[in-house]
Amino acid sequence: MLVIIGYVVVLASVFGGFVLAGGHLHSLFQPVELLMIGGAATGAFFVGNNGKAIKATLKALPSVLKGSKYTKSLYMELMTLLFEILTKVRKEGLMSIEGDIDVPEESAIFSKYPAVLADHHIIEFITDYLRLMVSGNMDAFQIENLMDNEIDTHHAEGEIPVHCIAKLGDGFPAFGIVAAVMGVVHTMASVGLPPAELGILIANALVGTFLGILLAYGFVSPISSVLEQKLHESSKVFQCIKVTLLASLNGYAPALAVEFGRKVLFSTERPSFNELEEHIKQSKTK
Repeated sequence: MLVIIGYVVVLASVFGGFVLAGGHLHSLFQPVELLMIGGAATGAFFVGNNGKAIKATLKALPSVLKGSKYTKSLYMELMTLLFEILTKVRKEGLMSIEGDIDVPEESAIFSKYPAVLADHHIIEFITDYLRLMVSGNMDAFQIENLMDNEIDTHHAEGEIPVHCIAKLGDGFPAFGIVAAVMGVVHTMASVGLPPAELGILIANALVGTFLGILLAYGFVSPISSVLEQKLHESSKVFQCIKVTLLASLNGYAPALAVEFGRKVLFSTERPSFNELEEHIKQSKTK
């Protein structure tokens, strides 16, 4: 919703200001120049990226119009889930959760937290490292190193569409200049026309530069910023799980381990100590 509102504000400010200054909107309607700029930018996008990058970018674009799923309620569910699992481990031993992590969809514990269960990336991250803990062949330092490498890989993959869109946005002003130059060439080739007609041709040519800059900084580049923010949000959930599981591996009680995880969250989504404690108490009565 914020993206749509932002686009409306951009269009209203630019074109509204143009009209208030006495300009005529029909003079900005140059579909041929728009075709040149958009077509050249699209072609350059396909030339400059491999199939993996193109697919990742196209897949990431719809998420721009969606709100963040990493809310305070999701984190409270996640940390309550981790608390319940670690409590079971502490009481019954690591082998007691083997059935839960093998088929989390059928687990009595995981099924209590549908918001977490719906995200297969989170579930996979939790179950994979719990499985390593159950195996007992790795110490906390080895698991931490492996977690860091996996989070780095996740971040590197998430940066692919960010960089693709950013580079695409950087190219629009240049393609706008190309369209403007082509318009100037057309104008110079028509030098025999009356001055009034030449003025119209020059004005049409300058629209190319205007469109390239507007599309770059008003529409395309902001998308890369939104995708980058979403990437940081998606990485934070893995850091929360990592810190919580490592604290448990180092011998901390489940309540303290979950507190470790709570402290690494962004302040905008971080529940207070009392909020989390109350949520955990409520989950015990389910």
